[in-house]
Amino acid sequence: MEALTNYWSNRIRDTTVDGGENTMTTIISNELPDIPRLYTAIAQWGACMIFLFLLPRRFRGVKLAAACAAALGLQCLLLMLTGSIKVYYLWILFMSAAAGLMVLYLFSSCRVSWWEACYCALQAFVLAEFVTSLTWQVYCFYFYQNLSTVGGLPLFFLFCISIDLFYWWLLHRWHKDGTVLEIHVKDVGTAVFIALLTFFVSNISYIPNYFPLVTPFTSGSGESVATLRTMMDLGGLAMMYAHYVMRCEMHDREELKIMEGILESQYQQYQQSKESIELVHYKYHDLKHQIELLRMEPDPQKREEYLEGMEEEIRQFEAQNKTGNKVLDTILTGKTITCQKYQIVLNCVADGSLLNFMDVMDLSSILGNALDNAIEYEVKVEDPEKRLIHVAIFSQKNFLIMRFENYFEGELDMSGGVPATTKEENKGFHGYGIKSIRHTVKKYGGAVNIAVKDHWFDLKILIPMQGRES
Repeated sequence: MEALTNYWSNRIRDTTVDGGENTMTTIISNELPDIPRLYTAIAQWGACMIFLFLLPRRFRGVKLAAACAAALGLQCLLLMLTGSIKVYYLWILFMSAAAGLMVLYLFSSCRVSWWEACYCALQAFVLAEFVTSLTWQVYCFYFYQNLSTVGGLPLFFLFCISIDLFYWWLLHRWHKDGTVLEIHVKDVGTAVFIALLTFFVSNISYIPNYFPLVTPFTSGSGESVATLRTMMDLGGLAMMYAHYVMRCEMHDREELKIMEGILESQYQQYQQSKESIELVHYKYHDLKHQIELLRMEPDPQKREEYLEGMEEEIRQFEAQNKTGNKVLDTILTGKTITCQKYQIVLNCVADGSLLNFMDVMDLSSILGNALDNAIEYEVKVEDPEKRLIHVAIFSQKNFLIMRFENYFEGELDMSGGVPATTKEENKGFHGYGIKSIRHTVKKYGGAVNIAVKDHWFDLKILIPMQGRES
């Protein structure tokens, strides 16, 4: 312990007495070795990996591995170039460039905007600062007589992996995989402020190593310098995490509000379809009387042609879905009319009585969103003969199963577990139809499964039927 005390005390380079008075000015000497740049580079790369597995990714497999390896190599190369820099401003410039590389890495590897890439990279930067500072302080405390970059690697990797995994777990509790938080400029501004404040205060005691400067916040001993840096990095990381949690909560509230709007919209569509179908019913009965009158037409050929056309229209109406559930019948009839407009074949085999336990708004949301999603893809299929939608509703082993299948062309990106939108407008609202279905099904203790195979999109809903009253 005496040797350790001498080690820390040797960091005081010079002490002078001003004019014989008891006023002392202390200038810090950074005899505590700088954190190896290799540690900093690996920590920054590792912190970015946390967000890589939280955000929707652009690449998978070999491409993703190659992008990660290239990012690690560039980060190490850039930081290793700063090892001999003794000019404070150049060191700041290189650290800024390292942060810029982190932003570029996340933006190029994930399906996010520049704002979200900046926001996540700044948080990763503060996390990396904390990991390297804590690891190096602990290593110097226990192994000060045999300090070496290679010797500290086992401890560094232990701390880095443990802290990164713990922080990933903290974030994952709030941020579901593949979710885009729709970060705005003010969020990035807050992150920049926290990162700059943390970096400046945690490194303020190292400024005298580049040019003489003594401030009320400059530490007077090596031990307190390291502790100040570590604690400030921890404080900055806590602020970043708190802001991130707040942003996730805001995103969840906005998403819930949108899904409630979708639910209400689907219910309104159901009500409108119901009213329209009632009017058709009245028209149907009127047509039956008109047919009787038309049979009195004196020209037999003209009369038969006219009657056959009207009877065909009536047959199409009579062939509307009669499933045993009025909500399902209404929605299927309305969507069938839409499908006829776009030459889409909609086949349905359903036992509607199985759905009688469900709330009208919930059922209209599930059916409306599922069919709207299918119709949206079928409209884009060029060949009308391939525009197919299959709906099946049945029970199996005490489970209600609702299955919606539709044909699609091209590649379907399932980022975040939902099909990526092909619309250029309102990309921020991508996937809310599927999310609304999942939110509604969850109320009944059910689950939603999505599969894509051989150009068929398969949406399957399972809800336990045990104890349900029809």
